[in-house]
Amino acid sequence: MAKTVAAIVGRPNVGKSTLFNKIAGSRISIVDNVPGVTRDRIYYETEWNGKPIVLIDTGGIEPKTDNVILEKMKLQAEVAIETADVIVFLCDIEAGVTADDREIAQMLKRSKKPIILGVNKIDSIGELPLGFYEFYELGLDEDPIAVSSVHGTGTGDILDKILELSPRKDEEEEEDDDSIKIAVIGKPNAGKSSIVNKFLGEERMIVSDVAGTTRDAIDNHLENEYGKFTLIDTAGMRRKSKVIDKIEKYSVIRAHEAVERADVCLIMIDGSEGITEQDEKIAGIAHESGKASIIVVNKWDIVEKDNSTVKKFTDDIRDALSFMPYAPIVFVSAKTGQRLNKIFETVIAVANENAKRITTGMLNDVLTDAQTRVQPPTDRGKRLKIYYMTQSGVKPPTFVFFVNDAELFHFSYQRYLENKIREAFGFNGTPIRFTIRQKGDDTK
Repeated sequence: MAKTVAAIVGRPNVGKSTLFNKIAGSRISIVDNVPGVTRDRIYYETEWNGKPIVLIDTGGIEPKTDNVILEKMKLQAEVAIETADVIVFLCDIEAGVTADDREIAQMLKRSKKPIILGVNKIDSIGELPLGFYEFYELGLDEDPIAVSSVHGTGTGDILDKILELSPRKDEEEEEDDDSIKIAVIGKPNAGKSSIVNKFLGEERMIVSDVAGTTRDAIDNHLENEYGKFTLIDTAGMRRKSKVIDKIEKYSVIRAHEAVERADVCLIMIDGSEGITEQDEKIAGIAHESGKASIIVVNKWDIVEKDNSTVKKFTDDIRDALSFMPYAPIVFVSAKTGQRLNKIFETVIAVANENAKRITTGMLNDVLTDAQTRVQPPTDRGKRLKIYYMTQSGVKPPTFVFFVNDAELFHFSYQRYLENKIREAFGFNGTPIRFTIRQKGDDTK
């Protein structure tokens, strides 16, 4: 289902982050048990009335400022506005309509995006204060909505309006096709567009260029000796805007959009620069989304090398991306075409692993052997009993364990069993998920 992207913008200290956290805290379940993933909490994904919304938090906008930090916050907000489908413009009833509010309203109108005006800090339930009606003078198309980001009143009205105004509301889900969908993700200047262009230029077999369901995305379809592929590359990743190049962390949002629709993620790393914290964040999106992934080290032609260069680079990647040891690493040059065919071979392999199913009988043979080799953990005399396991899904491969006590199923033993499953069945290039069910209890 197409996801509506909504950005919350406004002057500093009007309550944007409080509103963001109120919605996120009450509507979202965040999984924080993935080791090694540095998260950037500039966006949250939630559902409202069964429809997905990606919510972006921004720094405050001060239209005219010499302060470097405030100028950077303004740039961040501009990037969020460019990324968003709908804009939530938050103002403060206590401050009234300010000159900055008027200027921000004009800037937002120029974006041609649907704008929702939220008037915050209206904490009393009942008759609206007279100052509320002053906000009509901003000249926005929609009526203002009274909000208390502290108490949560008005948040449902905001979310209703986001879905009502979303240009995605009538989008249908993509038709299935038999191509493997590849998201090319990575920080700016890692060579994403170069590798897409090289693929298309080398192959000369583009079936069609069609608009994807992600806003302003182009899906490049190609067919070659390895099979049929769809290369997903968002316009935001390709665009050369100075604003976007300056705000690296917003590449996380653009990566998120592409990853959602992909079967396989190519995580592009600039070989001339080495792996960075930004690379970790983007790789973390693919991992948490359960996508098959390949780490592609680009610009390998310009890296000074000796006998230990590949090993050192591989060790650095494995250390930084310790949460995804399953992902194969390919060293390439988009410029020269070096080893690019290796990518297609690897894409097919990891896509198959991501969709692999194992019979319950084979799984339990491995489980029995694993428990014989290393006894399940105990706590205060009580030992974990794993009655059996079964595979409940694919993309990513997901396994359900039925146990006597979920609290005893420690992370370290889960990691041990994951390693045993991988030894027996492969699952190279894909994360795998565990669900723990306690006898007589709900899923944990």
